[in-house]
Amino acid sequence: MDEENLNNVPEDGEEFDDDRVVLTDEDGVENEFKFLDVVEVDGKEYVILLPVEKLEDGEVVVFRIEGEGDDETFVGVDSAEEASKVFEIFKERAKDEYNFED
Repeated sequence: MDEENLNNVPEDGEEFDDDRVVLTDEDGVENEFKFLDVVEVDGKEYVILLPVEKLEDGEVVVFRIEGEGDDETFVGVDSAEEASKVFEIFKERAKDEYNFED
């Protein structure tokens, strides 16, 4: 799983009603995220999520989407190069919505 930073995120509970995603990790622990975007890179789709408990940090998480429909799963991205490529595309698409740290 790779994390990147952004600023100007909503305060806890603000603008989250329709964008919440709850994922269960391999230990059975539920983690809550704000859905930010889906980005396609080199024929693969990636989801950009913001962990709710790290709102003040502005760290986002990049997952690769595998499968389709009800069989869709999010897989952690181990390659920093792959995650950076995805995050750069997300930054360009969301530049008017968020203030990104360099």
